[in-house]
Amino acid sequence: MEYLIIIISAIFVNNIVLSQFLGICPFLGVSTKVETSLGMGGAVTFVMAISSLVVYLIQYYILVPLHIEYMQTIVFILVIAALVQMVEIVLKKLSPSLYQALGIFLPLITTNCAVLGIAILLVQKQYNLLESVVFATATAIGFTVALVLFAGLRERLALANVPAAMKGIPVALVTASILAMAFMGFSGLV
Repeated sequence: MEYLIIIISAIFVNNIVLSQFLGICPFLGVSTKVETSLGMGGAVTFVMAISSLVVYLIQYYILVPLHIEYMQTIVFILVIAALVQMVEIVLKKLSPSLYQALGIFLPLITTNCAVLGIAILLVQKQYNLLESVVFATATAIGFTVALVLFAGLRERLALANVPAAMKGIPVALVTASILAMAFMGFSGLV
């Protein structure tokens, strides 16, 4: 039951983008097409899941025993950067079109505050290894849900008759804020 609460909370109640407002750059930048959003969500999910595992092991088997917890942010960034490089190489080889569509946003996963924020939250919440991986994966799924929902709304808005002054970024920001308010309604669940 505890894992189910972690999953529901991470995806809906404390959605990393729509409730905690982390990861806004890729949320606004990559969410123009559903396919691109799914690709970015998959990349972020992979990076968050694997980094949570590696970060946990490094934190509790290297940093804490050596009393160098102050190095945590630098070490976590290095782990995330290495994983993003791996994803970038794999995507370039297996799906060049997705690699091109993600463009600059793929290497920016390294500096995505959502990915680093989750790595630090795992330590702060003192989750065990399995809880860490479940939390990070569920958070990444929540990130993907937000991206895909927003991309679908933006695709629909591209076909709608929007006033000239609201076309583009203005209507996207209004839509994102309404989507965030809708997710805030989940806060009474957990």
